[in-house]
Amino acid sequence: MKFIFVNDGSTDATLRVLEALHDFAPERFQVCDLPNNVGKAEAVRKGLLLAFESLPNYVGFWDADLATPLEVIASFGELLEQKLELEMVFGARVQMLGRVIERSPLRHYPGRVFATAASLLLGIPIYDTQCGAKLFRASPVVQSLFQEPFLDRWLLDVEIIARLIRARQGTAQAQAEKIIYEFPLEEWHDVPGSKVKPQDFARAIMGLVRIYLRYCGRRAGKASPVPSLK
Repeated sequence: MKFIFVNDGSTDATLRVLEALHDFAPERFQVCDLPNNVGKAEAVRKGLLLAFESLPNYVGFWDADLATPLEVIASFGELLEQKLELEMVFGARVQMLGRVIERSPLRHYPGRVFATAASLLLGIPIYDTQCGAKLFRASPVVQSLFQEPFLDRWLLDVEIIARLIRARQGTAQAQAEKIIYEFPLEEWHDVPGSKVKPQDFARAIMGLVRIYLRYCGRRAGKASPVPSLK
């Protein structure tokens, strides 16, 4: 397993720490240094495009705060190995008995409102679009979804699904809900020090509307196309 750390224009000692990891185990750790801050969506996209170059079987992205334990990667990989029809496995923060999902109410409830809105606008019953733990089969289908920059700096998770839905619409290929699997996490911890602010919720809703109009609205067909998934 190889890790690519994307340094999104940090001004602290982050880059030095990442370079030290690379020097310690260059075959395991790689650094993608972006000199200017471009936002999560573009940082993830750049990292995945770099990952595709090594021709892996699977690629994914994980939030750097490790709210989702890295051990879950193995479970995601097993699902993709066993269910060949799947292209994507997403972590889902479902609060149920027997699971340890620690999330502050101030983030949980607005998050549920956003997730419900995203599900309605996308037209598929997805529970948690924004969990920062996702693994993809490194197929041409998946690679095509990352060729163009995303509309929103943060909502790449929703836009990935919207691009897939739009590309598959009206075709005989398996639709998004058939190739995405949501994996209920057994453990997730809300890490203190998050940069998410209350006003970000309003921005997220506006970003969701932009994504809907581009990919899912009645005029979506007039927008510049997403790369073909042939």
